[in-house]
Amino acid sequence: MPSYEAEHADFERYDAEVFGISVDSIPSHVAFAKSLGGINSYPLLADFHPKGHVAKLYGVWMDDKGINERAIFVIDKQGKVAYIDVHDIGEQPENAQIIETLRELA
Repeated sequence: MPSYEAEHADFERYDAEVFGISVDSIPSHVAFAKSLGGINSYPLLADFHPKGHVAKLYGVWMDDKGINERAIFVIDKQGKVAYIDVHDIGEQPENAQIIETLRELA
């Protein structure tokens, strides 16, 4: 998540909005942001009630675990999903592919 803060200018250049969504509660999001030294350039959204509703809509809900998968989506200005990256919960992929996708959409 800190890499999104560090590369905020790159996302702005392509008129992209960055935000995080998880099934955690708002107090959990606040604690998470504080543990990273703060998140200032994008919001964290709670997919808390009904739990996992957004994750289910995007196909990344893990019913057996009650959480969502770690995933990155790029959605174009017409609302079409242009890029999906689902990866291990402990993995933080590089932003290069996201930036390249944004460049192609520009």
